Amino acid sequence: MERRFPPRCNLFCAKLMFDSGHNPLAACVHPRSKMRHAKFLLLIPAVLAISVSARTTYVGASGGIATLSADAGSRGTAQGLSLSSYAPANGGALNVFAGVHLHNYFSVQVNYIWNENDLILNSSSSSTGAFYQESRSSSQNSGIFDFLIYFRRRSSRVRPYLGTGVGVVHLASTREKLIASSGAPSLSPLTFTSTGLVFRSHVGIDLRLARKLDFRYSFSEMIGQNEISKHLAPPAPRGLENFQNLFGFIVRF
Repeated sequence: MERRFPPRCNLFCAKLMFDSGHNPLAACVHPRSKMRHAKFLLLIPAVLAISVSARTTYVGASGGIATLSADAGSRGTAQGLSLSSYAPANGGALNVFAGVHLHNYFSVQVNYIWNENDLILNSSSSSTGAFYQESRSSSQNSGIFDFLIYFRRRSSRVRPYLGTGVGVVHLASTREKLIASSGAPSLSPLTFTSTGLVFRSHVGIDLRLARKLDFRYSFSEMIGQNEISKHLAPPAPRGLENFQNLFGFIVRF
């Protein structure tokens, strides 16, 4: 059987390398190494193009019902007991959002969320006999950054997801009517506002309606400081929870 040997440098190549003080074997290998590096560099733009094309941006809007948590406070003294509470009514909610599908299972999203709810505040003191009841309006405006995890691939027609995020919420409340009062009760301010951090968690599902159109349902909870409870007399201890059932549509680009 004929024995094959690896290709060698020709004498001219070897002479040039020796004359210049270089290793002739390295001279033979070097062009091949450069070719491999060149091929690798050519692959980088292709990989980047694939990763960019795999991302999909979207915008959407949804509306529904917002429900606030209630709260109550109490304070006992030697002269008697003071009680306070507030009861919220269901109100409207709106969520306008935009996001990017980074992967089959991961997305990021920015949100503007608005909701408005009516309130009834109550306070009474057995020691003084003073009490009051008033109606108030309240609204919240939030900006939130979310991270979403999907449980099915982007090509699926039905895609449930879990999301969580953090942001800033601004609450404003105004007295509408003093329903009843007696004695000299400690009324809440005519208007009060607050701005603070809010944490949001939500679950939902995206349903494919057309090539670039989805229907979305979501249930979310936002937790933050409770400026309403702080203005009760006596103050109440709980934070404010904002529950929202939202229905809307997504347009993908």
